[in-house]
Amino acid sequence: MSDNRSEYARRRAAFAAKIGDAVAILPSAPETIRTNDSHYLYRQDTDLHYLTGFDEPESVLVLAPGHATTKSVLFVRPRDPERETWDGRRAGVEGAVRDFGVDAAYPIGELDAKLPELLDSAPTLFYAFDRDDVFNRRIVSLLKGYRSSRRRADGGPLTLVDPSTVLHELRVFKSPADIEGMRRAGGISREAHVAAMACSRPGMHEYEIQAIVEYVFTSRGAQYPAYPSIVASGPNATILHYVSNRRRVGDDDLVLIDAGAEVDLYCADITRTWPMSGKFTPEQRAVYDIVLAAQARCIELCKPGVAFNTVVNEAATRVIAEGLIDLGLIKGPLDEAIASGAYKRFYMHRIGHFLGMDTHDVGSMREARDWRLLQPGMVLTIEPGLYVPDEDGIDARFRGIGVRIEDNLLITPGGHDNLTDGTPKSIEDVERTIAEGREARTPLPV
Repeated sequence: MSDNRSEYARRRAAFAAKIGDAVAILPSAPETIRTNDSHYLYRQDTDLHYLTGFDEPESVLVLAPGHATTKSVLFVRPRDPERETWDGRRAGVEGAVRDFGVDAAYPIGELDAKLPELLDSAPTLFYAFDRDDVFNRRIVSLLKGYRSSRRRADGGPLTLVDPSTVLHELRVFKSPADIEGMRRAGGISREAHVAAMACSRPGMHEYEIQAIVEYVFTSRGAQYPAYPSIVASGPNATILHYVSNRRRVGDDDLVLIDAGAEVDLYCADITRTWPMSGKFTPEQRAVYDIVLAAQARCIELCKPGVAFNTVVNEAATRVIAEGLIDLGLIKGPLDEAIASGAYKRFYMHRIGHFLGMDTHDVGSMREARDWRLLQPGMVLTIEPGLYVPDEDGIDARFRGIGVRIEDNLLITPGGHDNLTDGTPKSIEDVERTIAEGREARTPLPV
């Protein structure tokens, strides 16, 4: 059941104002088989949830702002006591209206019969051809029918538009309710990273540390990890999206954890890197200091009017390239090292991405052909890294060291607000958190 009907109504009204007399059709995510007859855990399509809070499969939202009486309709599974005994409670038609604030609701089996009434007077249909091929074919058939009958009926949409052109731009800018949800996800994720530092012990495997992180997620009310948790030790930390998490952590290894909680479809995305021994070696410290300095410079620059993918990203590149020259891993001068891309052997990604109800959240980084400027209400990750491969020609002291540090920034009218602030990050804070956990023999958090 939705507990924030006014927020969902506000979002529908904002979207409706943008599409005018068009009609939008937004189906739920399809259920997906994992193996044999077992499904993956169901997660609703983010756009449908954003507009309704409705999280059941086999549902469709139709928005028809130009309709005289019925401007928002949910088609849902009807109540079925037998199936609900097996699979859980359903809102049903009555609950869809009562609990989610739409104008009307009908059984999903009546969708084909009801759509013509909603579409006949609409010149444009907003629909995204996406992952549900069966529903895609349904829309193609519908449009073909309107096309073939156009001369006789003179009705129905002639133009098809992807709703993301409007809806995803609305999602870029977070409301107070969005920010509250993201703070909660960030707070739970912060606790999980602290617990991993405090509760981990030499001899553990990566999956044991993952279990600590995800225990905190679940025990604090998060429904899922926002993405597969990365717990990468030693040379595995040089693999950007390593998710096997099976290796025994070496006593002197760094541990890179990239993990965030998803709470009511709001995502956090935090990365921290710390030494299993409790103390950074000189080489680990040298690499870590470069990444930390790059992140600090980028965070300092984040404010309205700054171009994220040029000014902020290029600042990270300069700090990292300069650090690599100082370590002797690449050759200067600095501008030549940047122009040649020599640093990309060790830092091969950009500085971050939008964050929200999806981890890699929607919204274009460009306006027309230019990189867009940061604006209040945006939330982005800041995540520089250095990944030194174990390859010939690289100083053996640094081989296999991987470091990434990531926080989640809300852009505010006066600058920024770090939603994941307080997660230990300085070398002193990281080492102290580990030491205090071991001195206290900290058990799993409760």
